[in-house]
Amino acid sequence: MVDGLKKVVIDEAAPAMRRFGLIVIGDEILSGRRQDKHMSKLIELLNERGLSLSWAKYVADDPEQITATLKESFVSGDVVFSTGGIGATPDDHTRQCAALALGTKTELHPSAQELIAGRIQSTAEGDPVKADLSTPENQHRFKMGEFPIGSEIIPNPYNQIPGFRIQEHHFLPGFPVMAAPMMAWCLDTHYQNLFHQENWAEQSFIVPKGIESALTPLMERIEASFPGVKVFSLPSVGDPSKGGVYAQRHIELGIKGNANLLESAWIALRTGTQALGYEIHDITQV
Repeated sequence: MVDGLKKVVIDEAAPAMRRFGLIVIGDEILSGRRQDKHMSKLIELLNERGLSLSWAKYVADDPEQITATLKESFVSGDVVFSTGGIGATPDDHTRQCAALALGTKTELHPSAQELIAGRIQSTAEGDPVKADLSTPENQHRFKMGEFPIGSEIIPNPYNQIPGFRIQEHHFLPGFPVMAAPMMAWCLDTHYQNLFHQENWAEQSFIVPKGIESALTPLMERIEASFPGVKVFSLPSVGDPSKGGVYAQRHIELGIKGNANLLESAWIALRTGTQALGYEIHDITQV
């Protein structure tokens, strides 16, 4: 094992790794009126559990776009989190689009109905008119509990209005304060068997004045020669405030993958880089 490699040891009998994806739905994100906070939070939650985000997509509040995106993700086999569009206003289309993508319909989920009714009662503050579940306003609120047939609810600790999950897709509100704990609940409830299962490691070094086009053939040879190992290249124009090799143009070049496969690839990457005439500056991994 190479010194400095970041490593997480797992049970060799653990199941194969799954891909995790994120769909963020909302015109307000695409227009810039709001900044997305879901992706950074999901990355954090996944990393804490030894997992990683494989992909993310941003989709407008457009039923055709949402349905097409969900049709694609439902057949992917990935574990997917979707945020936004599950309310009951005219621009909330996600619940109906999920049903269309699955070729089914929505129906009021009994548990969701109970939770929404409880929320209505608790916020009525003793006002019998506000607490009357038969009013048009309150009947409209129950639409937030209409999910594709076969869905399970996802509890919402913030205001009790649930999200839903179906076919390993987890549909959450667009509000990060609600979505974050619901993401954590989904991971801890349904995917604990995937936590910290990968014997993963990565290592990199700095190549001052490195040129990606000159290093690319070496990177391709490493990946071809060592299946299961990925080579990455992170170019930088330099940051004078950091000083040293980081102040000038450079490339951070490295490998990542199963720790048992990396030692030979690591040696090959270092010697290959030096053979091209480049200096190498090691990075101290935290």
